Amino acid sequence: MDARLLDIMVCPVCKGPLQHDRKAQELICNADKLAFPIRDGIPVMWTDQARDLAAPSTPAAPAAPATAAAPATDTPSA
Repeated sequence: MDARLLDIMVCPVCKGPLQHDRKAQELICNADKLAFPIRDGIPVMWTDQARDLAAPSTPAAPAAPATAAAPATDTPSA
């Protein structure tokens, strides 16, 4: 991303400075805890497209253990 463009870009919510996260390809607003994506070199500055940094991250759910199927019975349960 062009450094000159980054110098003039501000958060659309608070008009504060943004930090460029090159690895994640995001512009970070620390004040609002939002991460705006950069797609194909173009910053997407819509709040509905921003990732909320304050939201808890959702770790991958552990795989459920394999369970044996209950044996079939011909007798009705009482």
